[in-house]
Amino acid sequence: APNYLQVFSDGSVKRFAPEVAPTSEESSGGYKSKDVIIDLPKAITGRIFLPDIPGPCTSSLPVLVYFHGGGFCIGSTTWLGYHHFLGDFSVVSHSIVLSVDYRLAPEHRLPIAYDDCYSSLEWLCSQVSNEPWLKQADISRVFLSGDSAGGNIVHQVAIKAMRKETLRVKVKGLLLMHTFFGSEERTEKERADGATGYVAMNDMFWKLSVPDGSNRDYFGCNFEKQEVSEAEWREFPAVTVYVAGLDFLKERGVMYAKFLQRKEVKRVKLVETENKSHVFHVFHPKSEATCSLQRQMSEFIKNN
Repeated sequence: APNYLQVFSDGSVKRFAPEVAPTSEESSGGYKSKDVIIDLPKAITGRIFLPDIPGPCTSSLPVLVYFHGGGFCIGSTTWLGYHHFLGDFSVVSHSIVLSVDYRLAPEHRLPIAYDDCYSSLEWLCSQVSNEPWLKQADISRVFLSGDSAGGNIVHQVAIKAMRKETLRVKVKGLLLMHTFFGSEERTEKERADGATGYVAMNDMFWKLSVPDGSNRDYFGCNFEKQEVSEAEWREFPAVTVYVAGLDFLKERGVMYAKFLQRKEVKRVKLVETENKSHVFHVFHPKSEATCSLQRQMSEFIKNN
């Protein structure tokens, strides 16, 4: 993955971070931000975005927990694109955003990213009474979102949260963007002429991230291989799957939405942004297409 990742024969990894954004506890652009430690021994951190709310701080705010993309191997909440996208989203949606930095593969292979991101919900429960920036957080209205590998993580964290009866967080909805799934069986698009480079890159990320000895039918890659009961599917939160018209992963996102519909998940919606590429909102966080995406996501939160 040129300009992002090198993995050497001895197993060592070198990552090349793009421009990163500092936090500001003073309001800027309608919000403020700060970094928090979710689990110090495991080096799990997060970044909170708090919108400016005029008047006395009496109303509660929904919480969006966001998992960044990067094939499970790269990415960070500190990247400039994520910072601007999520900060602006907190303003548009009047919500508190917790963006999570989980441990990365290949040093930390799946399911570690799933466990790390689930732990952010437990941290949210434990800190809602202690962290001043969370005093308005309504943990009965929590939404999970993420792009690419982060969208994949959303699916897994939602299942784990649904099964954990002692978790005080109530996950009301899922917003998955340009989601990274796969399987041993190639899709029509993956077999098409001109797909070789995309397929090779996706295969590389899966090879680096699934457990040793696993293939692309690992349950975290191929969502059809996971054991979920009919009763659990009926309790699954509302879902919106966002795809981009020019994204090579669009086909997988459409397949996921149709899969949920076949499982009779109560509310499943598929939204396409035409003529846009994979994670355009990260590369162009101030674009009109990104602003439209933020409004659509905000409407989803408002209605759930």
